[in-house]
Amino acid sequence: MKICLVGLDNLPLLVPEYRQHVIGGESVQQTLLARALARRGLDVSTVVLDYGQIDGAQWDGIRVFNAYRPGAGLPVLRFIHPRWTGLWSALARADADIYYTSCAGMQVGLLAMFCRRFNRRFVFRTASDSDCDRSRLLVQFARDRWLYAYGLRRADAILVQSAWQAQTLARSYGLGGRVAGMLVEPPPPSTARDIDVLWVSNIRRIKRPDRILELAGRMPEAKIHMAGGPLSGEEALFREIAKTAATRRNVTFHGRLPYWDANDLYGRARVLVNTSDLEGFPNSYLQAWIRGVPVVTLLDPDRVIEREGLGLAARYPTEILDAVRYLLGDPAAWKAASDRCRRFMAREYGEDKVLAAYLDTFAKVMHIDAAGAGMIVSGKARHV
Repeated sequence: MKICLVGLDNLPLLVPEYRQHVIGGESVQQTLLARALARRGLDVSTVVLDYGQIDGAQWDGIRVFNAYRPGAGLPVLRFIHPRWTGLWSALARADADIYYTSCAGMQVGLLAMFCRRFNRRFVFRTASDSDCDRSRLLVQFARDRWLYAYGLRRADAILVQSAWQAQTLARSYGLGGRVAGMLVEPPPPSTARDIDVLWVSNIRRIKRPDRILELAGRMPEAKIHMAGGPLSGEEALFREIAKTAATRRNVTFHGRLPYWDANDLYGRARVLVNTSDLEGFPNSYLQAWIRGVPVVTLLDPDRVIEREGLGLAARYPTEILDAVRYLLGDPAAWKAASDRCRRFMAREYGEDKVLAAYLDTFAKVMHIDAAGAGMIVSGKARHV
């Protein structure tokens, strides 16, 4: 079985010498998935942006195919060339049986078209709650929203991060989705807990970095670290947040950090705070919990934090301060929550257990024939 993961930002996670480039949460998940599949003997490739690396080169048993250079082409026209043409050319060179991508965007439709044209299988995985809800879709252009819906309906399988996402997908698009867990790397030995509050995210308005700065102002005794770089179109916000952070004596603002450097911060933290208005299932939760770091957040996927005692889920932004003060101020409560985090991760997020849903889905889509035998129909889509 040959599997190609389409994640244009995957290279900086796969190859350390490209670590300075932008990554997102799904880059982490796709790269961890690719490595896990390769370790199990599957033929794995990935399609990425062209940063000058050798096309078809292999790292960690994963072949890398270049789609197009960032920023290449003329505005408007570059959608056709080099983006569409470059993506399809890379997909053809990968020559996979199954193509997998995640996160809403135009690539979902372009990949679905390729798979239909060349009779290949296509698996999509949601990366955020917004991917499942038409009214909250974070895709800027109408063309790209159409392509996303087109591709979604033509996926042979749809994987989701939570039961809530599956319900929302069914309600908004009339499609079914299978819950598939997320991968996380085992941590190195713990270091000193010299960070009281850690905040890690790309700096964008929907992530509400202003809330952590407000928290810093109200807890001057707490040592707070922020890590995150700007996304395209959010550069002014990044400068504003960096400037404000510099005025807080208790805040260390790291800006954009490579994945490995950001990982080191989790082992030093006592509490991870998430201030976002919208998420899927953040990688940061898993990176924190596996290191015994409780999470304080407004967003609790499938109520797992409340149910398992993995921190505190605030109902309103004003409750974040009290939740952080409670965990930092009660060593026994923090230790109990920390121990629950480690036990939960050991029980629920072993690599073999997480991979089971992916491997089973890949095996099932390979048994779908051209006439659609073996498919389960949901709305206008077909998927296992």
